[in-house]
Amino acid sequence: MTGLVTVGESLALVYSPRTGGFDTAADAAVSFGGAESNVAIAAARLGADATWIGRIGDDAFGRRIVRGIRGEGVDVVATIDPEAPTALMVKDRPSLGRTRVVYYRAGNAGSRIGVEDVPQDVVASARIFHFTGIALALSGPSAETVLAAARAARAGGALVSFDLNHRSKLWSAEAAGRAFREAFALADIVFAGDDEAALAVGEGSPAELAERIAAYGPREVIIKLGEHGAYALEGDRTHEQPSFRVDVADTVGAGDAFVGGYLAERLAGLDLPERMRTAAAAGACACRGDGDWEMMPTRRDLAELLAGGDPVSR
Repeated sequence: MTGLVTVGESLALVYSPRTGGFDTAADAAVSFGGAESNVAIAAARLGADATWIGRIGDDAFGRRIVRGIRGEGVDVVATIDPEAPTALMVKDRPSLGRTRVVYYRAGNAGSRIGVEDVPQDVVASARIFHFTGIALALSGPSAETVLAAARAARAGGALVSFDLNHRSKLWSAEAAGRAFREAFALADIVFAGDDEAALAVGEGSPAELAERIAAYGPREVIIKLGEHGAYALEGDRTHEQPSFRVDVADTVGAGDAFVGGYLAERLAGLDLPERMRTAAAAGACACRGDGDWEMMPTRRDLAELLAGGDPVSR
């Protein structure tokens, strides 16, 4: 069986390496990112077998995405769309401590993904299938595709993992809440920020949020609390995971690193506290530098963070 299979949009990324908005910045760097491909890369760096499935444009950005994801040891199944470009996100830092992201994705290749782009044998052989709320919000075809894949994966015996990953610019809070609740009924594992969870099940403590989500069917519910750590519910067990203190350069991608770390350890058969510890450490590592996926940690990176000690490697 395949380990982790993800389906979703991956976008080209243009970002400023300096503080100051693009209204004054004179240079930029190029990369890529996307929640599902980020999770696949994070899991692969920790030794998991991972596959990303998506749709990209027949352009330089699309080729860069495929080459970059494959270069991280992730299997790629990418449909090339000759009629729509690869989506783009632009990220700058208007001031210290503030990051601004603008997306150009409407009608682009990733939003045009269809059921025919997802090989049923790959999904059916997955041990864990992962998707996010971004795929649900992006377009009707995208939502239809990932929900169909989740059902096929579950029918094949996979665990279904869902991260709410709410994007307020893509849809309303009401539409998101309805879609999230539908996804809960398909999922075995759910990841949500406390503010995201509240859109679907109302305000409450992390424990209350987890219990309300679990009532829809998921056995494992993880409430991400940012710098305050995370809360996990698995059946009748709970676990409170503190965060790891690091010097923060950029928090983009930290949530995906957390999810990738958790799922890698889930595939490895580790217990809930060990999964949560790795997840929190992976999320912390991802905050220490720029990029959506570039700072996803290896096992060595995790060991160094957990051990503390001299920050200079000699």
